[in-house]
Order: sequence, then C-alpha cells, then structure tokens
Amino acid sequence: GDYIFYTDWAWTSFVVFSVSQSTMLAVGAIYYMLFTGVPGTATYYATIMTIYTWVAKGAWFALGYPYDFIVVPVWIPSAMLLDLTYWATRRNKHAAIIIGGSLVGLSLPLFNMVNLLLIRDPLEVAFKYPRPTLPAYMTPIEPQVGKFYN
Repeated sequence: GDYIFYTDWAWTSFVVFSVSQSTMLAVGAIYYMLFTGVPGTATYYATIMTIYTWVAKGAWFALGYPYDFIVVPVWIPSAMLLDLTYWATRRNKHAAIIIGGSLVGLSLPLFNMVNLLLIRDPLEVAFKYPRPTLPAYMTPIEPQVGKFYN
C-alpha cells in the first residue's frame, strides 16, 4: 500500500523534500525581499505556505485519510532566521543570500526531522487504516486474447 511505500522511501523523501522546501523558501523569499526591500517577508511567505498545507491536510482528512497522512512542514522558524539575516545584512545583498540561504538550508531539515519524529509510525497507520478494496465493477478482468485459437 501507500504507507509501506512511504516507509521504504522515508529517508529519500525526507532529503528530497528538505532540499525542495529549503530552496522554495529561500529563493522565493529572498527574491521578493531584494526587489521590495520589505523585511519580514520570508515569515509571511512561510505562514501562507503553512496555512495552505493545513487546508490540504484538512481536505485529505475529509476524504477519509488518517490525520497523519499529510505532515505540515516547519517553515516558520527558518523563515524567521532568514528575515533576521536580511535585517542584519541590509547593506550587503550577497551576504543576505549566502548566509540566509545557508541558515534556511541547515535549519529547515533539522526542524522537519524533529517534526517527523513526533508523528505516528507509518506502519502502525497502515494496519489501522487498510486501503479499501476495489468495488466489483472496477476489478480488473483477465484479457480474453486468443480464446478461439485452440
């Protein structure tokens, strides 16, 4: 089932999501901050992404999936570090990019690892919420190719 797939690929998923979420936060927020000059933008950006994920989590839960099926990433503390870096290096935009990006890239996976340690074991969830079987009209049938050529 899907949960077994998640357990088999948990480490790979964690690395891929850490890289993509760190990049999404740092590149998106720094791009916006450099062109608007508004500090506090990364935290705002992370808050929007967090609320969006809460909505997605609620939607999947409403469809009958377990509450832990969607894990909300911890973007906000890393975004606050990014905003703090931007505020501290206002005069040097390259320092904001290098130091802020490094802080996000190092802190976001750490916060998410702690977050993932707090959720239930996917195998436990898999046995508690088995995947439903297909109804009779959706059950695949064997093809009847070559039936009349005996």
